[in-house]
Amino acid sequence: MTRQAVTKHLVILEEANLVTTIRHGREKLHYLNPVPIHQIGERWIRKFERDKLVALGELKRQLEKRDE
Repeated sequence: MTRQAVTKHLVILEEANLVTTIRHGREKLHYLNPVPIHQIGERWIRKFERDKLVALGELKRQLEKRDE
């Protein structure tokens, strides 16, 4: 990637509040903002997690039923 392309991507991430920027003289330091990244992860993971928990619960019930 070119430096200009990286700069464009960082601006987009900063506008989306996924990256925070701190200037030190000529340097511009970028840091990940963990809060929105965590929220995005939770929103996507929860969707798939629910189905897995239901499937595991059903498997547990079937195995316990078989052991009786």
